Order: sequence, then structure tokens, then C-alpha cells
Amino acid sequence: MACLLWPVAQVYALLIALRHRLYRWGAFKSTSAGVPLLIVGNVVAGGAGKTPVVIAIVKHLQARGLKVGVVSRGYGRTGKDCREVLASTPALEAGDEPLLILQATDAPVFVAPRRIDAARALLAAHPATALIVCDDGLQHYALQRDIEIAVFDERGVGNGWLLPAGPLREPWPQRLRQAAPSRQRGIDLVLHTGQTAAFEGFTSTRQLAEHARAADGSRVALSSLRGEAVTALAGIAKPESFFAMLRACGLTLGQTIALPDHYRFESYSLPVAAGSTVLCTEKDAVKLFAMPPAAQVRLLAVPLEFSPEAAFLAALDGLLSPLLSSPLSQLPSDHGHQTA
Repeated sequence: MACLLWPVAQVYALLIALRHRLYRWGAFKSTSAGVPLLIVGNVVAGGAGKTPVVIAIVKHLQARGLKVGVVSRGYGRTGKDCREVLASTPALEAGDEPLLILQATDAPVFVAPRRIDAARALLAAHPATALIVCDDGLQHYALQRDIEIAVFDERGVGNGWLLPAGPLREPWPQRLRQAAPSRQRGIDLVLHTGQTAAFEGFTSTRQLAEHARAADGSRVALSSLRGEAVTALAGIAKPESFFAMLRACGLTLGQTIALPDHYRFESYSLPVAAGSTVLCTEKDAVKLFAMPPAAQVRLLAVPLEFSPEAAFLAALDGLLSPLLSSPLSQLPSDHGHQTA
């Protein structure tokens, strides 16, 4: 089967190379947002943990005194308009990940099919914004960028082949920073989100919090659920990773419900008995908590605690510092070095 797909992948590679060169030569228009812009994305199809990275970066920069905004296409949302994501915006209209970013950071978040439209609307509504973080969009060359961060999970680059013969959206590592001197420059930083780094790059840690959160904001210690056969639900790229982390916390999973990534939950009915405890991800909770509660079912979201290594954040600060009109507060004197 791979032999049959290889010619298609070769054609895909040629089209990618041509498209990239057309942007570099100016045949296709690439537009600046007007403020420094950082893209967090991946070169491998499928979820690699971009949203936790975006949240971690935004929180880090907010702690340094920077006013940060976020733009996204809003994958999976029903609307095609350009809009600001508010706490009252339904997840189906905002997209689950943009709404989760808003809830986690309180930074202004805008979504639009064209990310430049989202960036312009964000700056018009929040003119003090000093930096925009784009959730996904490494291959969206119509939007100029100053820093590119590529996120990888345990899969790395898989078999190293382009779609459809492999998982790659673009050749790797041809677009690393040192290989692309143009405005459509290469990847500046590589961050691994998995338990083990697939190749050279910065690392991170991820684990579940010691508590779960109910729709009313109340907390329940996970330790109090040990000995109970709970139901675990996940509509993410890799549901089994959530289930494995719950088991690692000492919980007994009597039932697991794996749903497609960005599952909408429209007219969804939890297939559990009355009195059950259901644990879900925060990404699923932005939709499930907005639905009428299931009778006598305790639904709890388990937060993910994600932390890039300190050297990654220092390297990011070092790249951002010359781009900003005012320096980051408490900027470390030793920025470390890029390992990507």
C-alpha cells in the first residue's frame, strides 16, 4: 500500500515546494499583522499538543508583563465569521480549543477562517496588544510570522514520508531555521510534548492535576475517587493518553469512551448509569458543561498541567526581546541556547 501512495506523496512534495517558493518570490501575498506574531503548529497531521503549548506560552508572557492576544481558525466550529471568543460564546461557534485558551489565560482570542482577519480584528478591539500568538498555521503562509514553533509528540515524524504515504504535512527538517533565510523562514524552536523526545529539541512535562473540576467550579480530589469504578470520556486526538494518565493516578476505569477529536456532543447522551462519575478532559468540558446535566451523573473535568522546560522559555524570551518595543520584565540574563 505504501508503494502505491509514494508517487502521490512525491507530487504533494512538489506542490508544497512550489507553493512555498511562490510566497517567497512574492507571487502569493503574505500579510503582516502589524505586531510581532508567533505561530505554534506542527508538521505532522493529527494532534500533537499545540493548545497546551499555546496556553503555557501565553501565561509565561503575561507573567512577564506582555499584553498577548491569540488568533485561531477555530477548527470544528459551525460559523465562518470573524469574531471575538467570549466566555459566553458557545463552543460550537468559537471552537473548543479557542474557548479553552480563553478560559485558561483570559487573553483576547479571535477566530476567523483567514487568520489575518482575526489578527486585524483583535488589534482593532485591543490596540494595546503587543504580541499575537497563532494557534496552528505553520503552513498558512498568507500570514507573516516572526517566530515559528513546531510541536511534536512521541510519534516524531513517523516514517518520515509526506501525506498520504506518511504523516508529514511538509518536508522535515528542510524548513529548520538555518535552512530558510527568507521572510517565510524556518522553524525557530522545536518542542516535544510526549513523555520522551523523538529527536533533538526542547522537552516538556505533562501530567494530570490532583483534582477534577465540576461545572460549578468546585473541586474534587482525584484521590477521593480511588476504589470507585469511574467512566472516562475523551474526544481528543489520542483518548488513550488521557485514560492512561487517569490509571497512573490510581483510578479504576470501569468504562472508557473514546470519541473523535473535536467531537461536538450535539444531542449526545452519556451512556452511563445514574449515580456514575464521569471524568473528561477540559477540552471536552467546554462543550459538555454547557449541555443540560445528565440526571444523577457527576461530570468532572480533569485539568492537564503542562510545563515546557525552562530552557525553552528562556530561548523564546531571547527571540522575542529584539522584536518588542519594550523589554520583557525580569528577562533572564542567560537565555540558554536553541537545541532545535
